[in-house]
Amino acid sequence: MRPPAYHDAKEIKDAIKGLGTNEKCLIEILVSRNNQQIHALRDAYKDAYGRDIEADIVSDTSGHFKKMLVVLLQGTRDESGVVHADLVEEDAKELYAAGEEQWGTDEATFIMILGNRSVTHLQMVFDEYEKIAEKSLEDSIKSELSGDFERLMLAVVQCIRSVPMFFAKRLYKAMKGLGTADNTLIRIMISRSEIDMLDIRECFCLLYEKSLYNMIKDDTSGEYKRTLLRLCGGDDDLAGEFFPEAAQIAYKMWEISAMSKVQLKGTVRPFVGFDASSDAKALRKAMKGFGTDEDTIISIITQRSNEQRQEVKQVFKSLMGRDLMVDLKSELSNNLRRLVLGLMMTPAEFDAKMMRKAMEGAGTDEHSLIEVLVTRSNQEIQAMCAAYQEAYKSNLEDAISSDTSGHFCRILVSLVQGAREEGPVDLERALVDAQVSNSIPPSHISQHSFIPFSLFFQEFVKCTNKDIEQIIKKEFSADVKNAMFAIVRSVKNQPSYLADRLYKAMKGLGTDDRALIRIMVSRSEVDLFNIRKEFKDTHDVSVHDFIQVLS
Repeated sequence: MRPPAYHDAKEIKDAIKGLGTNEKCLIEILVSRNNQQIHALRDAYKDAYGRDIEADIVSDTSGHFKKMLVVLLQGTRDESGVVHADLVEEDAKELYAAGEEQWGTDEATFIMILGNRSVTHLQMVFDEYEKIAEKSLEDSIKSELSGDFERLMLAVVQCIRSVPMFFAKRLYKAMKGLGTADNTLIRIMISRSEIDMLDIRECFCLLYEKSLYNMIKDDTSGEYKRTLLRLCGGDDDLAGEFFPEAAQIAYKMWEISAMSKVQLKGTVRPFVGFDASSDAKALRKAMKGFGTDEDTIISIITQRSNEQRQEVKQVFKSLMGRDLMVDLKSELSNNLRRLVLGLMMTPAEFDAKMMRKAMEGAGTDEHSLIEVLVTRSNQEIQAMCAAYQEAYKSNLEDAISSDTSGHFCRILVSLVQGAREEGPVDLERALVDAQVSNSIPPSHISQHSFIPFSLFFQEFVKCTNKDIEQIIKKEFSADVKNAMFAIVRSVKNQPSYLADRLYKAMKGLGTDDRALIRIMVSRSEVDLFNIRKEFKDTHDVSVHDFIQVLS
């Protein structure tokens, strides 16, 4: 019932009164409001509290965080929409020189450029920066800045890219996990309901495979829930088309997915000064006699690359006349045993065992089958099939065919061929496919290569204004839907897909230890560093801390 400016003023006042400061609230409001809204906020604050908002914020904050807030409070961002091409390149180079190119960071340059240039101009600067730095500006900010200042500058960049996407992420974080950040939820639903709530809803679906409507419905109750759902306006799980801005965002996301070259990094690297003989002897000593020295075993195995572990395994047999795998199996127990034995296998042997475990006994672990097959390259799948044949004297394709059925079986069999197209990008073909497609047959989605398929999804949005993930929800069900979603999410951002799988393995009551072990083992030398980053970005907690809580 308050005018928007007075509501913002009250939120700012509440954020800075008493002990402590709600920095996230300050950031959210000041980075997302235009000049007119900022000026109205200043006037409303003065009228309501008889105080100067800038003076109050300055007295309650410090450092570069304070300086950037003061810049945003001026409400002087260029809103002309005019872009000077020569200044775009100059600004991109200045940002690069202020951070990545030097020892230390010139925070003043980040503040000056990101706090004053127009939205259109900065969007072009971000694209130019990525060409120069070979990484996104967000990644540079994360590596160069820290604390509240880092969070503030990331929020600025996110709002420059897309205000609805920024709020979709804020809403998700307000409701995920145990408990709800009701103040954040209320503030956003009030402030955006007459501005861009439809676009926020679509961005929410685009990011989280769930409508904002249903998340509010699941996370709140009573008349409070009914009121929030009225403000939300509708359930996008029932729709399949984008609103204008969300369509543009989706197109841009697929364009980035198709063209960006993300440097994948593992968390385990070859050990410098590696000595297989010394490791073999240390492992034997750790398991000899009464009791087991788990610390030594963990220290050695987690700090060696898989290639080095295979060498240790061979040297152990040569020196000791014993099978290291047998000794480890007898000395360790439960999940530690499964984890260590998994690390001691070759990647192909481990994948083969995971596929076997997913199909043995009563019932099938369809999620495991999907995860492994959609995230492995042709070469990895072919090596896994050979390892499966060697270990179990049977054909993996035959095993999948006998354990699954229908379209789901056909998708898995198609993937297990290891014949996904991996040649040069055929842009013309991607465009033609998108223009003629109104639905996605399972055989088509499982055979396309990741890069051309990113282009296909990009053009699909452009040609149809439809959300590929919403179409999958409407057209398919059960395991087929899950497989399709996994392929689409892997194409869009594989580390993000695996981060989501990790989160689902650990959230709620009980832990899916098999999924947790599978991902940690199989990705530790591939892209676990990237998965960690995506996990932290999405859930505001590190994988390390999340695992720590489990113990």
